[in-house]
Amino acid sequence: MALRDSDPSEVGGYRIEDRLGSGGMGVVYLARSASGRRLAVKVVHGQYADDDEFRARFRREVAAARQVSGAFTAPVVDAGADASRPWMATLYIPGADLGTHVREHGPLSVPRLRELAAGLAEALRDIHRAGVVHRDLKPANVMLAEDGPRVIDFGISRAAEFAAADVLTQTGRVMGTPPFMSPEQFSSPQDVGPAADIFSLGSVLTYAATRRGPFDSPSPYETAVRVVEGEPVLDGVPDELLPFVRLCLEKHPKSRVTADELLTLLRDGGPIAPRPATEESIPLPSRPAPATSPQRDTPIADPPPEPTAPRGGRRRRYLLAAAAGTAVAAVLAATTVVLSGALSRDSDPGPSAAARSDLPDGWKPWAAAAKIPKGSERVLGGVGSPLTGCSAVDTSLVCAGSGHMATRFALADGRTTWARPVDPTPDGSSGSEGALIGTTDHHVYAYESEEGETAAGPSFSYTVYALAADTGKELWRTRTGAGESATVPDSTQNAATAVPEGVVTFYGPAGDQYALLDAETGDVRWKRPKPDSPADCLLRSAAGHAYLVCAIGLLENGASRTTVSQIDPATGKTRWTVDAKGTQYLLGQHDGRLVLADTFATDRGLTLIDVSSRVLTVRRLAQARPEDAQAYLVRGTVYFTRDSGGIRAVSPRTGRTLWESNSTVEKPGPPTASATHVYVASPSGRLAALDASSGEVDATRDGRDDGGRADSMLAPSGAPLVLVGDALYVPYGIRSVYTVDVRDL
Repeated sequence: MALRDSDPSEVGGYRIEDRLGSGGMGVVYLARSASGRRLAVKVVHGQYADDDEFRARFRREVAAARQVSGAFTAPVVDAGADASRPWMATLYIPGADLGTHVREHGPLSVPRLRELAAGLAEALRDIHRAGVVHRDLKPANVMLAEDGPRVIDFGISRAAEFAAADVLTQTGRVMGTPPFMSPEQFSSPQDVGPAADIFSLGSVLTYAATRRGPFDSPSPYETAVRVVEGEPVLDGVPDELLPFVRLCLEKHPKSRVTADELLTLLRDGGPIAPRPATEESIPLPSRPAPATSPQRDTPIADPPPEPTAPRGGRRRRYLLAAAAGTAVAAVLAATTVVLSGALSRDSDPGPSAAARSDLPDGWKPWAAAAKIPKGSERVLGGVGSPLTGCSAVDTSLVCAGSGHMATRFALADGRTTWARPVDPTPDGSSGSEGALIGTTDHHVYAYESEEGETAAGPSFSYTVYALAADTGKELWRTRTGAGESATVPDSTQNAATAVPEGVVTFYGPAGDQYALLDAETGDVRWKRPKPDSPADCLLRSAAGHAYLVCAIGLLENGASRTTVSQIDPATGKTRWTVDAKGTQYLLGQHDGRLVLADTFATDRGLTLIDVSSRVLTVRRLAQARPEDAQAYLVRGTVYFTRDSGGIRAVSPRTGRTLWESNSTVEKPGPPTASATHVYVASPSGRLAALDASSGEVDATRDGRDDGGRADSMLAPSGAPLVLVGDALYVPYGIRSVYTVDVRDL
C-alpha cells in the first residue's frame, strides 16, 4: 500500500518504507532499522494515546509479549509506550498470509497441513507459556514464511480493550473474528483463557484444509449460534488430522487439550482423550451487557438459571445479541487481538505464574557427587570420567556412567539416595562405564556387564535391569547375551533403546538378533534376526517408535546406503523400510518426519523421511557441515557442534543456516534448549547460554573444580544436559552434577 502524506517518515528511529495495512487499533507500517532489519511497526490510533490507563496497560502487555520468542511467532523487538502515538515493532515476516494463500491456491496438502498444525501448536505453546492469550488466531494472522508458519499480531489489544476512553469496553466488548472465535468469547469474554486459542486453532486448520470454517454462515449472528451450540462441519478435513481438529473444537474450555498435548499427538500419533467438562454448557453472565445490532435492536433476556437448562429462545436471543455486539466490535476494532495474563483483569500481571514457579518443589542451587556404595570402592574409585547421561524421572535425576549402572539425585537438593555400580568388565569393553537405556514415568532401564572364567577362557554376559526411580529397587532383570560376540546393551553405542512397550535391544550370544523386553515383566516378547546383508546396524528411537538403522558401506560403485526400518512393537516385524543414500544417522523426529544426517559426507545435507507417507526428501545445506562437527536435533533445530566451541543452527525444513556462533565452551556435549535459549557445557561443567534466535552468547558459568580427580581434557565431550522447567542440571567431573536456575545466568 502506498504511503500517505499524513504518514510519518520514521517511528522510534525506524525508517518507514511502506504501509502494510490499517484497522481499528492503528496503522501497520513496513520499516527498516539502521542495520537493515525489516520490521512491522504498529502505531495505535490517537484515541488511545491520550488515555493514561491505556498506556499503563500497553506497557505491561508489551513486556509480556516480549517474552514470547518461539520459532513460530513474530517476536516483539521494540516498543514505545511513552511516545505521542504508542507503537510496537515486531519482526517482519515476508510472504502471504494463510487466508490469502488459500483463497488464491486452494486448500493445503496433507504434509503442509501437518506442518501448519505443528507450527501453530508450538506457537501457541510458547505464547501461553509467557502468560499470553492471543484471542484472535485466524488465517489473516498466520503468515506462511519460507521456513514455516508464523503467528503475528499479538501484543497491544488487551491494553486497548480496557482503555477507559473505549465506550465498547465499558459496555462489555467482545473481541475477535466470529468464524474463528471460541464459544466462551461470545458468552463469557471476561473468562477467556488459553483454551480459546486452541478452539481457534481447530477452526483455522479446518479452513486451511477445506477453504471454509467449521461454523461458517452468511450471517454473523448465525455464526455465533453455531460456534456455541452447533456441531462443526468437518467434511474434507483429512482423516489423519480429524482427531487433532476435534480435540481443539470441544465446546467447553476444560475439555480441550493443551498446546503441549497437541504436539504430542502430532509427534506420536497416539490418542489423547478430551478432558471431561465440569459443566455441560458454557456459563453465561448473569446480566449480559446490552448490545445493539447495526441493523436492529435485539432484546436481551436473562440467561437460563442453570447451565444445563434446555437450549431455547431466551439463550438464542442472548447469543444473537452477543454476536451483534461482536460484529460491531469486529468492524470498529478491525478484529484486533488481546493479551491476557493469568491474574485478574485489574491486577498487575507481572511475570506469569508459571515463570515464577517453574522449578521443582523445594529446589535450591546445589552441587553433588554420587555416593560410592560400600564395597564398591575398587570399581568406582580413582580416575574416572563424566556421567554419560542423566534423565529426570518424577522427582529424581537419575544418571549413569563413571562406573554407575544408575544413581539417583533428588531434583530439589541433590541428595543421593541410592547408587548401583556396574560390575567390572574386561579392558577395552564399552560396558564398564555404564549408561542409561531409557526411563519411563517411574522406571529406569540400565544394564550390567559380568566377566567370568571357564575352562575355555573368559566369558562375558550382559543383563538389562528395570529399577524403581525413587528407591533403586530391582523390578526385573533379563539376560540379553553371553559369549565373546555378545553385544553390550548400551544406548550410547546405539545397541539398545527404550520405547513405551519396553526395551528393544540386540540379543543372543552373537548379537545377531534384536528383541523386545516387556516393560512390566522383562520377558522377551519377540525376537527377530538382523538383516542378512553385511550391514552395521543401530537401534534408535524417535517419538516413541523403535527403528533399525543399517548402513551398508562401499557398494560396488564405491557408494554407501542406509536402510531405515520402523519396528512393529507387537511383532518385531518391520512396518516399512526406506532406502537412503550415504551413511545416515537418525537424529530424531520433527513435524512428523525423521531427520537424519550423514556420518561422513559433509555436503550431503539432511535427509527427511515422512513417517506417514514414507516420502524421502533431502534438504541441501546452505553451508557444508564442518568435518569435525557432531549433529543433534533439539526442539526442531539441528545443531552442529565442534570441539572448539563452534555451534551452527540449521533449519531441517529448509537446510538454511539460522545462525553460527562460538559458544566459548570447549568440547561441548549435546545441547538442550528452552523456548528462548540453547545451553551447552564442557566436561568440566563450563556452561554457556546462547540466544535461540540469534546465537548470541547471553551468559556463561565457569567450570567446576573436581578436586583433581578427573582430567577433563581426557573426556571426549561434555555430558548431555537436563532442563526441568527453569532448573538446568549439568553433569561434570567424576559422578558430579550441579544445578542452576537459568533465569539467574
